[in-house]
Amino acid sequence: MMTSVLNKMNNLTQRVITATLGALVVLGAVYMGEWYYFVVFLGICIFTQLEFYRLVGLDGMIPLKTFGTISGGFIFVLFFLVERGTLDQHVFFLILPLVSGIYLIKLYKKADTKPFANIAITFLGILYIAIPISLFSVVAYFPDHYGHEIITGVMLLLWASDTGAYFAGSRFGKRKLFERISPKKSWEGSIGGTVLALIIAWCLSHYFHSLTLYQWLGIAIITVISGTYGDLVESLFKRSIDIKDSGKSIPGHGGFLDRFDSVLLSMPFIVAYLKIVILS
Repeated sequence: MMTSVLNKMNNLTQRVITATLGALVVLGAVYMGEWYYFVVFLGICIFTQLEFYRLVGLDGMIPLKTFGTISGGFIFVLFFLVERGTLDQHVFFLILPLVSGIYLIKLYKKADTKPFANIAITFLGILYIAIPISLFSVVAYFPDHYGHEIITGVMLLLWASDTGAYFAGSRFGKRKLFERISPKKSWEGSIGGTVLALIIAWCLSHYFHSLTLYQWLGIAIITVISGTYGDLVESLFKRSIDIKDSGKSIPGHGGFLDRFDSVLLSMPFIVAYLKIVILS
């Protein structure tokens, strides 16, 4: 019922309402504690990966949708439990025999005329979706215990970059950023996203003292650059299968891939920055 009401509104109203509700759910879960975070982000991981496999299916591919999604969820659980300290990091070696099962299952798929292409797509769903979302657990437990500040800050910076780019691009956008892949993106939008992200980073440094001002600014810059490329990568993916939106599950935003595309490329860079630069 809520979705049908939203679908009757204009796109901007849909985006604002949906983004607000989504932010409340995500940030509320992060603030309430580790197990609330676990449930919400595991759900994001599963639904985003299912959406990816559904979309490649539209292009004639036959990935192992169920097994790939289960593997992705298992990887998320492992990251969470290892970062939490419940399991030793050696359990990561379980991932190797698990995903090797993709080869074995495809051996018995007689109707599959392109087994290795579909094996590759199944692996891509894990690499592109599950692992970046699993890396949120590294951020949540940085440096050595669960805390809501850094993961909340990262989410706010990601959203600030997207929001600033959307409104600045809509109002001032003239010079195309990457017209071949995403005709609507502009340099003006990118600048707007950068400015808003830097402002939010400055604000975060005054309220969240887990990181210094310069460290927050570093994450903001990483977020803007990698997040923009993450958006472009998803646009390239959608163009390759000739669709406009990845789905209709999030009114005003499309699908889960449309909403979390910048996250997928940002998280590896953010985690590398936290682990290599800040901890060194």
